[in-house]
Parts: sequence; C-alpha cells; structure tokens
Amino acid sequence: MDEKRVRFLTRAFIMMFASVSVAMAAGADCGSLSGLKLPHTTITLSQSVVPGAFTQPPERFAMTNGTYDKLPAFCRVAGVLKPTADSNIRFEVWMPAENWNQKFEGIGNGGFAGYLPFPDLGSQLALNYAVAGTDTGHVGGDASWAPGHPDKTIDFAIHETAVAAKAIIKAFYGEAPKYSYFSSCSNEGRQALMEAQRYP
Repeated sequence: MDEKRVRFLTRAFIMMFASVSVAMAAGADCGSLSGLKLPHTTITLSQSVVPGAFTQPPERFAMTNGTYDKLPAFCRVAGVLKPTADSNIRFEVWMPAENWNQKFEGIGNGGFAGYLPFPDLGSQLALNYAVAGTDTGHVGGDASWAPGHPDKTIDFAIHETAVAAKAIIKAFYGEAPKYSYFSSCSNEGRQALMEAQRYP
C-alpha cells in the first residue's frame, strides 16, 4: 500500500472515531440515566423499550388503559420527586430512540389526577415528542388525600415534573427541547393556569 493511501485511510479512521466520540458526548445511554443526579429526585427505572413491547403497569386508580403495540422504540425513565418531606410525586418520561422532533410535551391529568397518564404518553410519543406525565403526588380520584397535607396540595400540579423531565431529556439527547408544550383537558386547564401564574 502506498504512502498516500495510508495517509488517506489514517485520516478517515481518525475522523470516524472523532465523530463517534462527539456523538457519544452528545447524549447518554438510556440505562445510564438511572445514575442521573437531580434535586429531590430519585430515578427508579431507566430502560430501553423495543417497538410495541410496552405493557401498562397496574395502577390503583387509572382513567383508561391504552394500546401500545404500535409504539416506536423509546427510553423510559420513571422516578419519584420529593420537594418536601410529605411529597411523593411519581412521574415518567418517555423519549423516542430515533427521530425525536426536538419538542417536549407535558401531559396533564383529568379530575383529581392521582394516576400516571400512560395512554396519553403513548399517543404523543408516537408523534415523536419526548413526553412526561405525573400522578401529581397522590393516588386516587377524589380529594381524600388533601386534608392535613398542605404540601401535597401544592404538589397537585405539574411544575416539578416539567423541570425534572427537561433535565432528563437534555441528559439523554445532549440538548434541551427547542419547544415545550402542555396538553390535555378538564383538570389540565387548572394545571396550566397554575403553572402560568406561579412560573410566568
């Protein structure tokens, strides 16, 4: 092999490894997100889900069950937020493994919340959004959890989840979402107004 060809192949080899290094530096492997450190956040699950393999976990209270056989591959991160000693806010963040549209969508809850909105997470993930949902810190479809728990009443919102979700998304993709949205109906109007008023 002549010297010119050796130099060419050497340069190509170096450029290939440089591009791989940049790609690896740009984001994290899904499984490694279990070690991500965020304020008052415990990540309980970080796993890659292959297309169509998600099964909705049992919930003590759930609005609906979804169908997930057409979902693309995604990174699923679940955790608990405890901004106060009386807080226990469960949340999930789902991020497309490919073709992310660089948008984040927070999913709200109907009624008194108290459940993780799995079907809505799935419908927006299928549109290539990175999505997050929460039970807003309690379980159940009424307000029996509220008396004597002022911190849980404050937690009955979506802000803590949105902050954690954006940090997880940035860690996974290596960049923050370019646009962020919040959607749903019913109680979600109250959630959206609380967010706008408290965090304009």
